[in-house]
Amino acid sequence: MLDLNHQSGFVYGRRSTDPVPLGARINAHIDAALVAERDAQRPRDYLGASRIGEPCARRLVYEFTKTPVDPGKEFAGQTLRIFEAGHVFEDLAIRWLRAAGFDLRTEKRGGGQFGFETAGGRIRGHVDGVIVGGPNVEISWPVLWEHKALKASSWNDTAKKGVRASKPVYFAQMQIYMAYMGLDAALFTALNKDTCELYHEYVPLDAAEAQALSDKAVMVLRAADAGDLLPRIASHADFYVCRFCPFSLHCWSEGQP
Repeated sequence: MLDLNHQSGFVYGRRSTDPVPLGARINAHIDAALVAERDAQRPRDYLGASRIGEPCARRLVYEFTKTPVDPGKEFAGQTLRIFEAGHVFEDLAIRWLRAAGFDLRTEKRGGGQFGFETAGGRIRGHVDGVIVGGPNVEISWPVLWEHKALKASSWNDTAKKGVRASKPVYFAQMQIYMAYMGLDAALFTALNKDTCELYHEYVPLDAAEAQALSDKAVMVLRAADAGDLLPRIASHADFYVCRFCPFSLHCWSEGQP
């Protein structure tokens, strides 16, 4: 018979002699597996359209030339889990829209994502989908469809300010996609990961903005080819964009301004 007063050496699922909680030990194995999967993938050999809206062009040069990030700034396993969970939320949004009667296409007939490439394949983009028809919601089809899963504070800011003001990188991403895929508008869908609220925004093509972004991408490629560094976005390292940049230490140790 089990003696409930007996000290078994376990405390709520944890042995009293173990310095590391059970959850942390399990998560360490999960995260190591995800990092190993990431490291086994072939690195991008192109500038992704989703990155062109990054405000610091020098960072884009670092990314394109595969400059190592600062020590400790690599994507950890938890971040990789967040990325993967985003795909699950996207799949849910796709199912909900289709169930509501929207003809949302996410793959070409022969398989693979819709997308584009230019500059000899050195600039590419892969879109979440294209809606070619649906209920009467006063939108003319087809439109690009872009989905993001956001934490509550970020979702609330986007719903309040709109995607252009709140998420300029996402706005730029859609402009590039629309320009190269010949679409006049996009439907941006943001899912609140905490409440599953959905925010939808109609985003028309801004041809001038798309051209400026395309010119920026070419500028980044030319700088990378020439071994040049484009100007920093700020004059001091404690600028908020620099503080969160994974290349900050490397960047500010460079002699070039």
